[in-house]
Amino acid sequence: MAISADLEPVAPLRIVAGRERIDLPAAERAVADLLRALGRDPDSVHLADTPRRVAHAYEEMLTPREFSLTTFPNDEGYDELVLAKDIPVQSLCEHHMLPFQGVAHVGYLPGDRILGLSKLARVVELFARDFQVQERLTKQVADWLQDHLAPKGVGVVIEAEHQCMSLRGVRAIGSRTVTSSLHGILRDKPSSRQEFFALTGLTP
Repeated sequence: MAISADLEPVAPLRIVAGRERIDLPAAERAVADLLRALGRDPDSVHLADTPRRVAHAYEEMLTPREFSLTTFPNDEGYDELVLAKDIPVQSLCEHHMLPFQGVAHVGYLPGDRILGLSKLARVVELFARDFQVQERLTKQVADWLQDHLAPKGVGVVIEAEHQCMSLRGVRAIGSRTVTSSLHGILRDKPSSRQEFFALTGLTP
C-alpha cells in the first residue's frame, strides 16, 4: 500500500494485499461440516445451496474494494477541521464471527494536502472488511490517515452495535459501543479536541 512521497494521486492501491486469499471451495466444505455438526443436513432441499451462499457472503464481507488515494494541494491554507460524519461501518467480530455495525466519524486538520472526501469512507471500509475488534479498527483508521496524509491532527470515533452482545449472551439489544482514536493537535490541544468531539455529537 505504498504511495509516492509527495502524496500525489497514484494508481489504484491493491488494498487487499497482505491478506490471505479466501479459498471458496474450502469455505463451502467448512460450512457444510458446520451444518452437520449443528444437526442439519446440508444436502436437504432447503440447505443444498447454503454452503455456497455463506462462503460468498463471507468473501464479500471480508474483501474491501480497491481505491486510489486522491489528495490535492492545500493552496488556500485551510486550517480548520474537516469532518465526515455518520460513515456506515460494517465489520465482523473476530471472537464470534457475528456482525457489528454502526457509524464512524472521521476528521482531520489539513497539512499541505487535503483528501478527497469519499476516501475517508474508503479507509474505514479498508479496515472494517476483516475480522475485527472495534478498538483496533478505530486505531487502524486513525493511524493510516496520520501516516499517509501527514495532517496536523486526526480524530476517529466509531459507534457500533455488536450482534455478539445483542443476539447472544447478555442480549443487550440497542447497546452501542463507542471508541475513539486521536493524533496530533486533536489529541494534544484541549480546545481542538473539544471541538472535534462536539461536532461528532459526543461529550469530550
